[in-house]
Amino acid sequence: MQHHKQSWLGREQAFAAFATGPLLDFWRRREECEFTGVGNITLRYVRFTAPQHRRVILIVPGRIESYIKYPELAYDLFHCGYDVVIIDHRGQGRSDRLLADSHRGHVVAFNDYVDDLETLYLKEIVSHHYQQRYVLSHSMGGAILALFLARQPQAFHAAVFSAPMFGIVLPLPPFLAHRILDWAEKLPALRDGYALGTGRWRAHPFGMNRLTHSHERYRRSLRFYADDPAIRVGGPTYHWVREGVQAGRDILAQAANITTPTLLLQASKDDVVDNRSQDAFCAAMAQAGHPCEGTTPYVIQGARHEILFESDAMRAEALNAAIAFFERHV
Repeated sequence: MQHHKQSWLGREQAFAAFATGPLLDFWRRREECEFTGVGNITLRYVRFTAPQHRRVILIVPGRIESYIKYPELAYDLFHCGYDVVIIDHRGQGRSDRLLADSHRGHVVAFNDYVDDLETLYLKEIVSHHYQQRYVLSHSMGGAILALFLARQPQAFHAAVFSAPMFGIVLPLPPFLAHRILDWAEKLPALRDGYALGTGRWRAHPFGMNRLTHSHERYRRSLRFYADDPAIRVGGPTYHWVREGVQAGRDILAQAANITTPTLLLQASKDDVVDNRSQDAFCAAMAQAGHPCEGTTPYVIQGARHEILFESDAMRAEALNAAIAFFERHV
């Protein structure tokens, strides 16, 4: 495992060779599966398993993402001795969409995401009787995971949140944004339409991206969506934003119920989610008597929102912290 970890620091130098060689070979061994979620929605997920593995990591991605974006992370975790399971949330990836315009990021109720995750947990994690159960979430996936852990704090031996969406960066002052969201909620045509300043999926050049400093990883992620129109998701609906804002409030209100050992990775240059809400979450956990690892967020200096898709040094720091944290909780 140590030799594998050392490879993380120099991967970008020969990324194409890695992606078309070892990574492609690994991706071909995936098992693509599905289950039925809330409202008879079909949800897809992927898994990588080995007979000798006794540990599993469930990956809970962010908004618009698909498991198709996550082969590299799955490869690294698998080669550290873990089975890996990755869900595609309702309304995105390979899972069923909820609106006729498949580009609209939408959910009827945020708790539908949580119910779906619970169904997958029971189907795929519990039924395989793993000795250790871990979970790694990103962005919106962190909000879903936090609400799930508030329900089932004993579900996992440890949980890592990467840039969790405990608060959304809104383009307007909060009081005005909330008034607009409440107004839009009363008008069905507006409620389920794209939120202000957003629209259908578009390919943005690397120089315009706010997600990562890694040219190689950004280009690879972009190519997945460019080559496969079926997995594209654009901006969120007004209703999704309203549900997301309320989810952040619910998470802070329920933080005391989360007793799972927790590590929160924070990107210092994040302008997608509100880092202050992550600080508030850690403070609430500490006040409840079960603080996050280190009491405050583990800050990855210089990182943008997609910490696990960042340049080698920042990504390796985050991944090493996550693996070391899991290994301390057996």
